[in-house]
Amino acid sequence: MDRPGARTAGDRMNHEAIQADELFDVVDRDDRVVGRSTRSEVHARKLLHRAVHALVHDAAGHLFLQRRSMAKDTFPGCWDSSCSGHVDAGEDYVTAGRRELGEELGWLDASLPLRPLLKLGASPETGYEFIQIFIMGPLSGPFTLHPEEIAEGRWVVPEELDILISEYPEHVAGALRLLWSHHRNEILAVI
Repeated sequence: MDRPGARTAGDRMNHEAIQADELFDVVDRDDRVVGRSTRSEVHARKLLHRAVHALVHDAAGHLFLQRRSMAKDTFPGCWDSSCSGHVDAGEDYVTAGRRELGEELGWLDASLPLRPLLKLGASPETGYEFIQIFIMGPLSGPFTLHPEEIAEGRWVVPEELDILISEYPEHVAGALRLLWSHHRNEILAVI
């Protein structure tokens, strides 16, 4: 017998079908919108598109990381930024960042600003996404993790992330590996 609130295989397939039909802006090498396409087509054709990542930190300098759900189509079960997601068609980076904080972490309080840190260029390592990185904090939660998106969350000290990436890189999503390996000092300077 299913648990109350448990998702059936049909529910998961319906959720995946809805996600495949999401519309994204397709962008050029300068991150200018040149068209729109579905999520499935953007990924299949490796079209340039947009995403956001937010790194949430607490007052002690810990970072909140999420372990992606096993149902995710990319990097299932891997550790990733506090929250991340695609920018929907017609949406700007800040709006997408706020939406993802609500969807993935259940964080709806807009009084704490999302601080833009940097933007990663679109490349094979980023999944052909321009990724706007935001910093948010100090903040200690509480969070309500979305089970279809996130298997678990954990506060880590920066040195733990160093070890995770150096010793178990296959357990870390590609964009977080790229971000941390190239911009660690910039991140630490602002948390």
